[in-house]
Amino acid sequence: MTSRVVLEGLEFHARHGVYDTEAVLGARFVVDAELHYDFAGLPDDLARAVNYAAVYDAIRDEVTGRRHNLIEVLTDRIARRLLCDQPTLERVVVRVHKPFAPLPGVFRDVYAELELRQDTARA
Repeated sequence: MTSRVVLEGLEFHARHGVYDTEAVLGARFVVDAELHYDFAGLPDDLARAVNYAAVYDAIRDEVTGRRHNLIEVLTDRIARRLLCDQPTLERVVVRVHKPFAPLPGVFRDVYAELELRQDTARA
């Protein structure tokens, strides 16, 4: 199977991080989600597809609804939620970027990435 729908560059303001200033000020987080499922020959019916508007809402809820110290934990929560909410999905790849992470140097991006399959998401 090689079919996927990709939501790329979803931006949210949230308060994740281990430092007190991150909890107070927050920062920009960017999420990418690759939604893998077989849609070859799919009828033109939303009820038979992955609803990526609902996927967006779930991602927004996970990013903005609860604070985490680690973007790794946030990435895991998003991936598991998507697989739970959208049983048509066979696997997901989720990336949570923290482009303004408090690091003492010049960098372009920091992100956590997780690939989960439907059959291992509930483990």
